[in-house]
Amino acid sequence: MTHQTVSRPGLPDDPHARVAEPTPTCPVEITLTALRGRWTTLVIRELLQGDRSYSELRQALPALSDKVLTDRLAHLVETGVIERERRAGWPPRTRYALTPQGRRLGPVLQALWDWGAER
Repeated sequence: MTHQTVSRPGLPDDPHARVAEPTPTCPVEITLTALRGRWTTLVIRELLQGDRSYSELRQALPALSDKVLTDRLAHLVETGVIERERRAGWPPRTRYALTPQGRRLGPVLQALWDWGAER
């Protein structure tokens, strides 16, 4: 029986992954940068269920301070994980939703959960 190894991009087979130190263009570093900061994964988890207003996120994560929530939302918008939509009316309404790229983090977070649950 012959066992064939299939090479695919990514770790450990991709020659681009063979670096001696972290680089900002490394796909793993880009992902970790997007997920950085305490509470970030929980904000993403909430948005995986659908778009949310700021107050809905505050209600879902009551121990999260306003400052940290504001910082996390700004960071996630900046990294392209979520989009911010301001709706007309008084008072103005703002909704947050995952971008298509942000939705792709769902399986990543599930893999992190599964790995941690095995520990």
